[in-house]
Amino acid sequence: MKIIKTFVAALAVGLAAMSYQAHAQDKGTIGIAMPTKSSLRWINDGDALKAALEAKGYTIDMQYAEDDIPNQLAQIENMVTKDAKALIIASIDGTTLSAVLQQAADKGVKVIAYDRLIRDSGNVDYYTTFDNFKVGVLQADSLLKGLGYPDKPGPFNIELFGGSPDDNNAFFFYDGAMSVLQPLIDKGTLVVKSGQMGMEKVGTLRWDAAVAQARMDNILSANYSDGSRVDAVLAPYDGLSRGIISSLRGVGYGTAEQPWPVISGQDAEVPSVKAMIAGEQYSTVFKDTRELAKVTANLVDAALSGGKPEINDEKTYNNGVKVVPSYLLVPVSVVKDDIQKVLVDSGYIKAEEIK
Repeated sequence: MKIIKTFVAALAVGLAAMSYQAHAQDKGTIGIAMPTKSSLRWINDGDALKAALEAKGYTIDMQYAEDDIPNQLAQIENMVTKDAKALIIASIDGTTLSAVLQQAADKGVKVIAYDRLIRDSGNVDYYTTFDNFKVGVLQADSLLKGLGYPDKPGPFNIELFGGSPDDNNAFFFYDGAMSVLQPLIDKGTLVVKSGQMGMEKVGTLRWDAAVAQARMDNILSANYSDGSRVDAVLAPYDGLSRGIISSLRGVGYGTAEQPWPVISGQDAEVPSVKAMIAGEQYSTVFKDTRELAKVTANLVDAALSGGKPEINDEKTYNNGVKVVPSYLLVPVSVVKDDIQKVLVDSGYIKAEEIK
């Protein structure tokens, strides 16, 4: 009997300890609002964020809005109502959230803009992203490398594509690229045969590949039916690159007689890495979203635990109301010869995915 009582007492102590540990590990709920599952990168981001925050003891409420602005707004409102301690938001349109973020601020909820700056609100506490101007510079540099410039002096025909005008990052990508390309356009080394320049003309709403494909179709029919060729295309995202490639394929590019133009990209999505291996896309910009997730999780944890979040930029990102304290990671340019070392050996992409 004494043995049984001792066992029961020990079991009770053990269960109490386990209950206390579970309670101690429950740091509250973090709301994660992602834009869409139509892009592989946002799925990877969401998974990485969820794993990193759960490892720190948080419960995760993650929602994907499928590029529907009212849907994302409703999701965030629901997170605030359910007393999330912090919101991590990759916004669809960073100008539409002011009211709900005021509700969050009134309840003391920390708000982190994730990779896309939330504009026109003073209630954005932090921003985690990559050096987006540098992304554009890398894309432009890769085009020049692929063209063989300056050993080959040109002139080269180039067409320009921008990202979604409602995404603040799109302007940084474009401005970074044009800081490299504009002087060569001014010199006549690069020729924009369509004449379409500036984000108001080259922007691609919602980063939609079909929109990019249709615009490239129009550019080709209106400007290249005289037998001239496109030598390079500035594409800021892999999905757009694939739409552009489809358009070019439709008019005979990708043959010995009509080789592919040099085409840039971003996000190292598996279908585009395969396109690089096939010689269809020249480059992509790799942004290791696993690292972005770690940085964001550490920042959130520090902010909620009374620590000092790590910030490395307090000048660049003015959202129209305030300069948002930011952490910027370093993007990496990748061409075909870099795929194994940068993407596969790092574990970002499995070798069997690109066979």
